[in-house]
Amino acid sequence: MASPFHMAWFLQGSSAQAWGEPWTGNIGSEWMSADLFMDLARSIERACFDYLLIEDSIFIGENWQNSRDIFLRNGICVPRQEPSVVATLLAAATKRLGIVPTLSTFAYHPYLTARIIGSLDQISGGRAGWNLVTGFNDLAAQNFGLEGMADHDERYAMAEEYATIVKQLWQSWEPGAIIDDHASGVLVDPAKVHTIDYSGKYYASRGPLNTGPCPQGRPVIAQAGGSATGRAFAAAHADTIVAAPSGVENMKRYREEVRAQMAAMGRDPDSCKLLFLLSPIIAETEDQARWFAEQRKMQTAESIPARLARLGWATNIDFSQFDLDAPVGELTTNGTQSTLQAFLVRAGKRTLREAIVAHYGSGYCVDVVGTPDSAAAQMGEIMKEIGGDGFLIVLPDVSRRSIATITDGLVPALQRRGLMRRAYEHQHLRDNLLAF
Repeated sequence: MASPFHMAWFLQGSSAQAWGEPWTGNIGSEWMSADLFMDLARSIERACFDYLLIEDSIFIGENWQNSRDIFLRNGICVPRQEPSVVATLLAAATKRLGIVPTLSTFAYHPYLTARIIGSLDQISGGRAGWNLVTGFNDLAAQNFGLEGMADHDERYAMAEEYATIVKQLWQSWEPGAIIDDHASGVLVDPAKVHTIDYSGKYYASRGPLNTGPCPQGRPVIAQAGGSATGRAFAAAHADTIVAAPSGVENMKRYREEVRAQMAAMGRDPDSCKLLFLLSPIIAETEDQARWFAEQRKMQTAESIPARLARLGWATNIDFSQFDLDAPVGELTTNGTQSTLQAFLVRAGKRTLREAIVAHYGSGYCVDVVGTPDSAAAQMGEIMKEIGGDGFLIVLPDVSRRSIATITDGLVPALQRRGLMRRAYEHQHLRDNLLAF
């Protein structure tokens, strides 16, 4: 019997990403509604996904010809809604699926993050997670009155303090603190609720958390560590890692390195699940699947400025300054280093025009194209080679049709092969992640 792996969904931004897409009904226009997202959450819960991660950013891009125009006209990462609000709706629409909103360390005080995620864990019955990101764009920092983002490595030094405070606040209520004894008239045992009195270089918090204990004890922490500093941070704090290395060999190497770091820190590597970004193309026949794959590349080739603007949005690089028909060469960033590294690996000696088509015409970490059964077989072989732990599905076009190709096409094929669960083992997100 094949070893099962975990599946989660990486949801980009707000419902505006469905704008202009077919097979969405009115949702493509009524983007302020969360109906499509709630339909998505219910669908992937029926398919027994572990969690839905809600990506976020808190700025409008301007890194294409020093202008917001291309981002606004094309709806590139804008509009975006507050993820904790969307997360609450999705938690209410589901019963077993984990809900993991993104909260940036520069935009929320650690006490507020601990309170928001702790509250989400309570109202969801122990299904909350927190996607821990440091932020990467000066425009976002300026929206909060800052001059700009700190340097990459300093952001992680700040995040170290931040994560420590959040975890201590979650633990400021001991197990059994809620007495709920009507006979004695006592709700909470005062001896089991504590201040934390944390004072660091960047953050401070007295505590205790006033929302009470979390059903999971500590909500799940998700993190995407691509750089060396990021990998070390993820190894120290993450319960699940969003991984984006390009190619099976790099995926395997990344997992082995992170697990070795965890072991060196005294953590059980099996306590953290690494999920690799994947954008599979599923169709009824192999020919149809290949046709859709070619269409994805053609659409990228026809919208190169928008694609480069999207890449620049994440990497803080204005690609409009470069010659499209010259080799990409060496690039550095204070933005998202894992995104830039994945792009450069795929680029190789290609021109910028060729490289952006290869980047956005791909399936993220690795290409999976075929019928439900052949795609399931490919994913099984990939995961066998890597060693675990699963995939994080991200689709460039979110519509009811594209969602169904995964939940009603791919997932049953994975289940028939013993590669995916058929029912949730537990109530809590953490326990489901640790089930295998």
